[in-house]
Amino acid sequence: MRSINLRSLSIQIALALAASCTAVASQAAQVDAVLRTEAARSGSADTLIVLQAKAPKSLLRTDGNYLERRRALVDMLRATADVTQADLRRWLDAEGVAYRPFWITNSIQARLTAAQIEALAARDDVEAIASNATIALHLPDAETQAAQPLPMAPSAIEWGVNKIKAPQVWAQGINGAGVVVAGQDTGIRWTHNAIKAKYRGWDAGTQVADHNYNWHDAIHAANGSCAADSPTPCDDNGHGSHTVGTMLGDDGTTNQVGVAPGAKWIGCRNMNAGAGTPATYNECAQWFLAPTDLTGANPDPDKAPDVIGNSWGCPPSEGCTAIAGTEVRAAIENLISGGIVFVAAAGNDGSACSTIGDAPGTLDNVFTIGSTTSTDTISGFSGRGPVAAGAGTGTVNKPDVVAPGSSVRSITRSSDTAYSTLSGTSMATPHVAGAVALLMQANPGLKGNPAAVADILRSTAVPLTSSTQVCGGIPATTFPNPVQGYGQIDMVAAIARASDNLFSDDFDAPAR
Repeated sequence: MRSINLRSLSIQIALALAASCTAVASQAAQVDAVLRTEAARSGSADTLIVLQAKAPKSLLRTDGNYLERRRALVDMLRATADVTQADLRRWLDAEGVAYRPFWITNSIQARLTAAQIEALAARDDVEAIASNATIALHLPDAETQAAQPLPMAPSAIEWGVNKIKAPQVWAQGINGAGVVVAGQDTGIRWTHNAIKAKYRGWDAGTQVADHNYNWHDAIHAANGSCAADSPTPCDDNGHGSHTVGTMLGDDGTTNQVGVAPGAKWIGCRNMNAGAGTPATYNECAQWFLAPTDLTGANPDPDKAPDVIGNSWGCPPSEGCTAIAGTEVRAAIENLISGGIVFVAAAGNDGSACSTIGDAPGTLDNVFTIGSTTSTDTISGFSGRGPVAAGAGTGTVNKPDVVAPGSSVRSITRSSDTAYSTLSGTSMATPHVAGAVALLMQANPGLKGNPAAVADILRSTAVPLTSSTQVCGGIPATTFPNPVQGYGQIDMVAAIARASDNLFSDDFDAPAR
């Protein structure tokens, strides 16, 4: 299954790093300002140690299909970490420090004393030491229902699913079959009637679930709802279940809440009752790029999902600062480089301009989603752009598109038959993740090609003429604009375009 022998690749990387002087000239590592204070106050601080060495991706092959390229990427990242973390891990072992290494970003999570922080800051192989403390609850907030237009009455097919014309696509025999969607959030109530049969780990014949390669828990402490390292999917809030339900939920009776009911899902819990850290976000990202068994062993990039829905944000209070935030960005960029479509919420800090403030919605290559109401207006809470460009020069239009997010009914965690209505860009984002599954079934050549998928959804979106707000000096009648991007997704038009174009799995769409 491996395209390159890992030991051989490790040797190549070691030589490449030495030849190119990837380990830069000795300089003091950047240390997050709060760490020294926290370590002095509490005796130790939770940290993310970022290494200087970066994977020499110039060694990667560019030929082959997306699965072959993903395998090579994973091999490269793993080998880089193995080679360059070895000495640091020995030091941590000698110090008696427990740690969790990451290859997706070449970093290590560890709780360190003030003296250990200073010792690591002086090392040539350490680039930065960031805070990984869980500081504040930060789920994308659902808008109060009183502020929303009245939703359409619950029916067999929910209003948002109808609005983007998914049922008209189902009538063509396209329901997401053969595609794997993923959610990383507060967890998932996997036994809910609307999603249980769609869990990739569920065997309908034996009525037994296999959670290996289908579920991972990045939360290593128990709370009132979920065990630490829960071996089965668990939701400690309800938010994560709601989003997965919108991707593909259908109980076979009167609750067709999902866009792609023929797809399969896998999941990862990256927040503890809504609070995450760069390490929990990166841990789920790493697992998605190469899912493992329940012991965390035997990573297999061929079992990665095709699209990930992300209805979470990482603000500075959770550690997404200039140090650790860069690592979250790198993890997400590696997921996208691995051919996985990454859709993310624009956040709920609207309605002013430039209110998309937190990763991942701010990142250039992420497909960012704003929210609309059932009356085809932009939701008041929906984050607006523009946002600063990743290179630090200029701005980019965000969101990319919009989708139904106000008063959306989907599953929740309280029972296997429970539903709730929530509002937020968190609810808009899974509509788009489900839409990606429909596109990939219609044209399997889109698998492994995030750029082509994004191009189709942008170019077939329908601008909402009801919006007159101007942000970034871009007229409301010009598309894309920072209020709604290219407009609301339209699956009939998107499927038609996908079906009319031949995409191979090594197709490279032009960068936007």
